[in-house]
Amino acid sequence: MTLDALAAEIASQAKAEAKSIIDAAKAEAKRIQDDAKEQAATAASEAEMRASRDSEQLSVEVVASARQANQKRALIARREELDMTWGAVMEQVGSPDFEGRSEIIEGLLEEADKADSDMVLRPVSTDRKALSSSKFSLGDDIEGLGGFVLESKDGSMVLDYRFDSRLEDAWKASLGAVNTALFGE
Repeated sequence: MTLDALAAEIASQAKAEAKSIIDAAKAEAKRIQDDAKEQAATAASEAEMRASRDSEQLSVEVVASARQANQKRALIARREELDMTWGAVMEQVGSPDFEGRSEIIEGLLEEADKADSDMVLRPVSTDRKALSSSKFSLGDDIEGLGGFVLESKDGSMVLDYRFDSRLEDAWKASLGAVNTALFGE
């Protein structure tokens, strides 16, 4: 075999081996690329699922937060309405022209007649005149919507016959009916 033929055969074998190495490298590169695409697809899918889950959770939280804010606004509005109603009731009951005022005073006096006559009657200034004919001696005026208190001479005992305390008791007892009347519940 001549040197040229040997060189040609070595070159041919080298080309064949190089082609084999290149083909193996291309196959390996294709496998690596396919693996990378698969991993990227898996990562993208997981990220999409996580984002979807987070989005749903956030949506639930936003809706719950909005619902809570609406409930809070509704409760505040109800409270304001109840406060305005309470104020209107107090204003009406505290008015000197309140219809039935004299009958209420008479009823309170009848109830108070069971108390010791040595007690001092301290009227709300609006009702001083109506209470001046009672069996009790009159003391200084007190604050209130109407009515009076009976106080022992030493101040150790006070019986409250003011409209304020009676109205508060009636308001608390009627709050359910007031809510129904105002809010239909």
